[in-house]
Amino acid sequence: MHIAIHNSVAYAFSHYLSFLGMATHRHQCLIYEGSPSQHLPALAATLKQKLDDNYRCLYLNSPVMVAGLRSCLAARGLDVFHHTSKGSLVLSSERHHLLEGCFDVDRMLADLDDAVESSLKEGYKGLWATGDVSWEFGPQKDFSKLLEYETRLEEFLQRRPALSGICQYHADSLPREALRQGLLTHPSIFINETLSRINPRYLHAANTQSESAAN
Repeated sequence: MHIAIHNSVAYAFSHYLSFLGMATHRHQCLIYEGSPSQHLPALAATLKQKLDDNYRCLYLNSPVMVAGLRSCLAARGLDVFHHTSKGSLVLSSERHHLLEGCFDVDRMLADLDDAVESSLKEGYKGLWATGDVSWEFGPQKDFSKLLEYETRLEEFLQRRPALSGICQYHADSLPREALRQGLLTHPSIFINETLSRINPRYLHAANTQSESAAN
């Protein structure tokens, strides 16, 4: 009897961990040093897999990095022209979410909401997006809204199960406080296309909101 109960509990717990892992892997951060191009192959492999799984994929970064990812995808045998023409792949350096050069949280989340909704209406499973935080926040490099954005993005992801993605943090071009906030607000850390880790420093939304208010 005790063995049966123990096995039942272990079975249920293992399924809970599997579910937890699936949930945490929807909002990931990639924090790295050195040349950004060294991480393009892993991002390209992940993006290609998401395309194969019928997700629309969005990559937001500088023109140089967009060109680099395009080359990586082509090297992996992906018909980039076909997917961009079809609309399943969006490679962009546009920053419409900036307001007078400053990052606008509401605009960014509204753009993501529209992108998820249109992806679902057009028959995709959802939207997978990845972008470089330094590029997204614009030329003024004002990261005062970063904690609010990442906290609200995590809440948005919980309401929108069709959305997933990776926030890229280049340690060489970001202040230490921005890196710290990135760690606090992402449940999972992206290592490469086959490995991600649950983030032990992650704080749930209520806790990050308290920290934001304290600051």
